[in-house]
Amino acid sequence: MTQAVCEILSDRTGIRLFVRLTPKASRNAIHGVVAGANGRAQLKASVATVPENGKANQALIKLLAKAAKWPKSSVEIVAGQTDRNKVLVIEGDPEELMAQMIQLTGGQT
Repeated sequence: MTQAVCEILSDRTGIRLFVRLTPKASRNAIHGVVAGANGRAQLKASVATVPENGKANQALIKLLAKAAKWPKSSVEIVAGQTDRNKVLVIEGDPEELMAQMIQLTGGQT
């Protein structure tokens, strides 16, 4: 059974989001949800930026913030700084954020 692409933080200050990022793509885009090798569902995203000096990570934050209408300051990469598999924390009302994730993924959370 695949685990959800996002989960509410235990202190209810936001959500944890699992992302599979492809840098150096032809365009910035969110491609939906895919199953990772570890059985965890991940939001698949691509950015045109090269993965050096954190540029691809910043492009990912900008892409997600724009797509979901979140402030960039509320999105933080907490794991996977130099890996394709990333864990992000988005601060805010967890129920509202989960509803936005459902919209963003077409109901695949």
